[in-house]
Amino acid sequence: MDEDLPPTRAATARIDAIDFLRGVAVLGILAINVTGFWGPSLATFSPAIPRAEPASYGWFAFAFVVFEGKMRALFSMLFGASMVLFAQAAERKGVDPDVAQIRRLLWLALFGYLHFALLWWGDILFLYAVCGLAALLLRRLEPRQLVLIALPFYVLVHVIEALTALPGALTEQAVLAGTASQPDVAGHAAMVGRIAASVAKDTAVLNAGFLQAIWLKLTDNPLQPLTTTLSTFTETVPLMLLGMAMVRGGFFTGWPRRRLAMLAGSGIVIGGVPTVIAVRWLEGHGWPPQAMFLAIEDGMALPHLLMALGYAALLVLIFPTVRQWQIGKALAAAGRCAFSNYLGTTVLMTAIFSGYGLGLGPEMPRAWLPAFVLLGWVAMLAWPQWWLRRFGQGPLERAWRRLALGAR
Repeated sequence: MDEDLPPTRAATARIDAIDFLRGVAVLGILAINVTGFWGPSLATFSPAIPRAEPASYGWFAFAFVVFEGKMRALFSMLFGASMVLFAQAAERKGVDPDVAQIRRLLWLALFGYLHFALLWWGDILFLYAVCGLAALLLRRLEPRQLVLIALPFYVLVHVIEALTALPGALTEQAVLAGTASQPDVAGHAAMVGRIAASVAKDTAVLNAGFLQAIWLKLTDNPLQPLTTTLSTFTETVPLMLLGMAMVRGGFFTGWPRRRLAMLAGSGIVIGGVPTVIAVRWLEGHGWPPQAMFLAIEDGMALPHLLMALGYAALLVLIFPTVRQWQIGKALAAAGRCAFSNYLGTTVLMTAIFSGYGLGLGPEMPRAWLPAFVLLGWVAMLAWPQWWLRRFGQGPLERAWRRLALGAR
């Protein structure tokens, strides 16, 4: 691959490969986020929320197997990798990398909170900012040390949380089978009531005008970005550490093709088989909510990670071939403008689905969502190459970098 290139060319090849992977990830994330733009937040967990739409089950199952958890994991690892690259760039410019990184992450936290308050409940920028500050404490560790901290912690936390949630899913099955005790039936009914209340609140925000939607979010749950961060902190920080280890360990330019091929095949197959089994079981049992929450939040965390690593290896493996193709160039440009694309996609989708836009959320069948995923993909691929040829960086990327590094 690029291991024999001079340092500057090798660094450029590494950045290009990371941009390519980030482009794939930001497109893949939309395949999951589109449901959250269209409907209530809990709709992302189940095709039976807010209402059962059998015509959408196939799309949900496909997205669950191919995108759910994998794109988020891949994007989180790439964020960790970008922290290493940013620190190196800061050092080359004579700026203290830690001070610049802290400034960069604090600005990201502000962008994230404004994204939540002004546009959409599903922001991840605030989460990445806070988790990035934690990961920054360990960035100077050797790649092996980072992996030995990240992987066991990631696995242990998710196993514990899955085992903690498992009794609730088993009780739910007993309730649905009619064999549960009266207290368990009452507990399940209370959970269904909480789901209905959450759906009602989110639907009110979705249908509201712009200022009213902001008011509803800030009065109902102004700390939602922080609570989201706390609930996913133990997943996101280890993934960022893995990304740091990957970029410093030569994953993006230095691994032999055979090793990449082995990781790609084993990760996708070993992670994919239990994912397919899980989604078939969930569909066969009518998408029970407790089981859905378990599967998406913790139960499938390890298969998701294995598939994300497999995707990463596969994309690095094919990048030298596709980098000169138009689709390869378009994906790399989309990844280089990922920040602008991420927020731009929110603007586009809220303009389509929200009450202060076209208001299609309550009107449109869920089965039509794949068409809007394609629309978002076209939008994210269409503009970056033209923009980068003229300005070198995406508009938000340039502003963010200047805020972090100053006039330098």
